[in-house]
Amino acid sequence: MKRSIRAVVVGLTVACACVGAAGMAFAQDIKERNIKFAFANTADSAHGIGAKRFAEMVASKSGGKLNVKLYGSGTLGGEAVVASAMQGGTIEMSMMGPGLLTGMDKEFGVFDTPFLFDSFKEVDAALDGPVGKKLLDKLPAKGLVGLSYWDHGFRILTNSKRPIAKLEDIQGLKIRVQQIPVFIESFNAMGANAVPMPFPELYSALEQKAVDGQENPFISVEVTKFYEVQKYASTTRHAYSPLLVLMSKKFWDQLSADERKVLTDAANEVKSYERQVSRELDAKALDTLKSRGMVITEVSAQERARMRDKLKPVIDKHRQTTGELGKEMTAEVERIRSGK
Repeated sequence: MKRSIRAVVVGLTVACACVGAAGMAFAQDIKERNIKFAFANTADSAHGIGAKRFAEMVASKSGGKLNVKLYGSGTLGGEAVVASAMQGGTIEMSMMGPGLLTGMDKEFGVFDTPFLFDSFKEVDAALDGPVGKKLLDKLPAKGLVGLSYWDHGFRILTNSKRPIAKLEDIQGLKIRVQQIPVFIESFNAMGANAVPMPFPELYSALEQKAVDGQENPFISVEVTKFYEVQKYASTTRHAYSPLLVLMSKKFWDQLSADERKVLTDAANEVKSYERQVSRELDAKALDTLKSRGMVITEVSAQERARMRDKLKPVIDKHRQTTGELGKEMTAEVERIRSGK
């Protein structure tokens, strides 16, 4: 028995030595590096929670050599400032929605297409598939590298006037929208008076009744306390925004293949976790809004289809600006939806 135990111990010692040697060989391709990871949302948001898990995973995978330092709440600047800094190589990482990227390449405007996705299943399959990868492959030419798609969520509609259960209920409402042409045209086409406005001005505009409503994910409505000035919320889910995890190409070009693999693998391994956290927080926010007195109206699949049909001319016009990748994304979603 003693001989058997000794053999096991010797075997484990040899195995550990081999693993250690392999680890040291791997570590030789990883240098001590500090990585600034800047993002707009708070540390306790799904974005911040995902970033923290990413930093921990990178440290683990790199033997502590790659140190990801988090800068949330826009402490290093807004998205435009951070994107410019990444292109210049002074900030290494960020995550942001596709809005700013659309200004760099119109094909990223595909995510602004109204009613493109019906479910998270469609979202995940499309973004993790070949069309999602093609979009990421366009970023190096803009001085950025796309590591993964995390979750930002479906947008819903709130207002202070009445419940919205069908297309006709939108008629005549003054709705604040993002300063994006397709959003302005979409809400006007559904009978609303679309009012483009910067987000920081929105709470005051709602409070003063300059606009009747707005559209954002449930979690944004909760965090910004729009429930104080909005009575009704409707699950229109009229648009979905992913969160792109980005890296400076100037920094990326300095990395070894092993360092790149650590960062890419970590971003993709955290992806499912961040998506789950984001969606759970959004669902929790819905419950919180109910407890705050908001009236939540579920918009049926049939009504969402009616809204999509109403917007067909707007959607067709928008697809002309998103090029071939826009058409490919639409075809991919339709394939996923049909189960083929």
